[in-house]
Amino acid sequence: MAQINNKKEDFSPYVKKFWKLFFYCFGGVILFFLFASWGLFGSMPSFDELENPNSNVATEIISSDGVTIGKFYLENRTPVKFAELPDHLVKALVATEDERFYEHSGIDTKGTLRAALSLGSSGGASTLTQQLAKNLFHGEGSKFLPFRIIQKAKEWIIATKLERQYTKKEIIAHYLNTVDFVNTAVGIRSASKVYFGKEPKDLTVDEAAMFVGMLKNPSLFNPVRRLQKVTDRRNVVLHQMEKNKFLTKERKEFFQAKPIVLKFTPESHIEGSATYFREYLRDFMKKWVKENPKKDGDGEYDIYRDGLKIYTTIDSRMQQYAEEAASEHLANLQGEFNKRQKDNPNAPFIGITPAETKLIMQRSMKNSERWRIMNEKGFEEDKIVKSFEVPTKMKIFTWKGEKDTLMTPRDSILYYKHFLQTGMMAMEPQTGHVKAWVGGINYKHFQYDHVGQGARQVGSTFKPFLYATAIEQLKMSPCDSIYDSPFTMPKGRYGIDADWSPKNSTGNYRGMVNLKSALANSINTVSAKLIDKVGPEAVVDMTKKLGVSSEIPVQPSIALGAVDITVEQMVAAFSTFANQGVYMKPQVIVKIVDKNGVLLYEPVPESRDVMSKDVAYTMIKLMEGVTEYGTGSRLRWGSAPESARVTGVPYNLRNPIAGKTGTSQNNSDGWFIGMVPNLAAGIWVGNEDRSAHFEQTNMGQGATMALPIWGIFMRKCYEDDNLNVSQKPFEKPENYSVKVDCWVPKKAVVDSLAVEEDTQTEEFDF
Repeated sequence: MAQINNKKEDFSPYVKKFWKLFFYCFGGVILFFLFASWGLFGSMPSFDELENPNSNVATEIISSDGVTIGKFYLENRTPVKFAELPDHLVKALVATEDERFYEHSGIDTKGTLRAALSLGSSGGASTLTQQLAKNLFHGEGSKFLPFRIIQKAKEWIIATKLERQYTKKEIIAHYLNTVDFVNTAVGIRSASKVYFGKEPKDLTVDEAAMFVGMLKNPSLFNPVRRLQKVTDRRNVVLHQMEKNKFLTKERKEFFQAKPIVLKFTPESHIEGSATYFREYLRDFMKKWVKENPKKDGDGEYDIYRDGLKIYTTIDSRMQQYAEEAASEHLANLQGEFNKRQKDNPNAPFIGITPAETKLIMQRSMKNSERWRIMNEKGFEEDKIVKSFEVPTKMKIFTWKGEKDTLMTPRDSILYYKHFLQTGMMAMEPQTGHVKAWVGGINYKHFQYDHVGQGARQVGSTFKPFLYATAIEQLKMSPCDSIYDSPFTMPKGRYGIDADWSPKNSTGNYRGMVNLKSALANSINTVSAKLIDKVGPEAVVDMTKKLGVSSEIPVQPSIALGAVDITVEQMVAAFSTFANQGVYMKPQVIVKIVDKNGVLLYEPVPESRDVMSKDVAYTMIKLMEGVTEYGTGSRLRWGSAPESARVTGVPYNLRNPIAGKTGTSQNNSDGWFIGMVPNLAAGIWVGNEDRSAHFEQTNMGQGATMALPIWGIFMRKCYEDDNLNVSQKPFEKPENYSVKVDCWVPKKAVVDSLAVEEDTQTEEFDF
């Protein structure tokens, strides 16, 4: 008979093995996390790095009216504080990305267990704090599982440290500041500006939901490319907000029914507002960082990473009006220019030989980007030249937008030489603050700055410097008379090597005229007689005191403007007259601060007395004659039928305006500089090459090419009551006794395309 074994089986060895294995595994996990925190699996952020996370923060360029007009960046990131975030954006973020955000300390245990048990099929378990840790210190990391596990451990460790270091509000703000929303937008502030043209605090509920929806995969949920997909994802976020009781069902359905309406304005270095000014500022900052190193001895500031704020004198509204004025006029005038070039076999060049044209084209090819790249790659010169004859697909600039075309690079150079260019600057005479800076017609296609870089022949806009010298030295007044008659300066006088006999444009002479009328109509013989009396050296000295640094020959011909000067220097010089004889150096920066608001730089205004208040005011009254009945009088009247060619006529500006037109030799350069008591603006218009120009003076003169931009700009400024641009008379000095209101004959008809008196001289065209 078999025996039954009642002895209980001994499980103690298995229990011991289980607990042994458990403690080994538990200890291994502890050691794993310790090793990770000690940096054995790769560097970990220090306390200082957690306190000041290293992120690329864009430098902002801020206008005088508080608008960000541009940035310098590697990543277009501009941080915001939690207080600047709308409540519904925060609620949408928490409801969608981390429902238990306010309950955990960096790691969501419940979510982690759920993700582990479902092997990830029910979604991930990264908290907002973990996502921030990844964004700040690790990025996406490796797809290789062991490395991925190590990265996850690092995220947990960093997340718990971040939770100890920052408040929940700070973590949310940090997180939204680090997210890449694609299309040049890094961080919620840049994204709000790029996609909707507004600050984060102004986002609506549905707009905030769109951004939160993008967080899942910004490239996939790109509203510019996949609007329907983004709309569906946005509606999921709105559903999550309802689920978490942040929205009622009715409000959810209301926002879900709304279409996404983008105001997509990607920010780039070559597009947007004040592009030429921003490039000028970039060059300034390159020098500034070398001269102003960090005080802690940690090298130079990086304008692309250190989040500086550059507060400028530019007014965003005036900048916009200046750019609009230039575009409105030149797009119109360009059509007239092209029409007049149709029968020109050497278009757009006039009066030069085929050999001279060839030299211009060769010089332009050698200055091109194509030549630079091919030359660096070692191509021989003849092969580079041949490449300019091969038709190539390209985008070209037109006044109706970019156009795709097939064109040889040589033909594209010739095409671009047809375009009329401009330089315009406006500044406050009393402060030197530059309010608008337009260096060209389109920075992407024409990167030469015609305000700060381009010195061009100024024509009759030089004459006020001569008249100021005469008034100061000879004690003349606007109503003093001078005889307009043929004049010859003999050989040897002031060192000239031949007789000089400048003529008036019509070949006619008016006889006795007063000084005010002579300047108003830019009479050349009067200018020649004045420089004969005061001498060219005195005029050069006056011009230098007015801030002009260009080389000016000490010759009588400067009386007619045979001098190259930049727009920037001309506007500053003219502003001296409006500022009662005190020269103010143009100033574009108010201050520079670091990302914490600490002041780094505050320029000291540069000024000097140039002339007495009486002389300055006398010059103002002289130049008022230009716009009252002289070459600039179309600012007040103008004939409407001609507005198709002279944009903006009539301007109907009836307030006191002091100004001067100018036209250079062969109509290559058209100028107008005009002033009211608290604003001076100067404009130059011409082609890149001086051989390309209007053949007829009625179209190529400053009153046609440049003055309309001034008129349109000022009209826009006056329509904006917030700008407070003066329409009052210039301030008269105390005890001023000079006679300035002279009798002038009534002008019966003002033709908007009348030829200026100061054009087409025999040798030097004003």
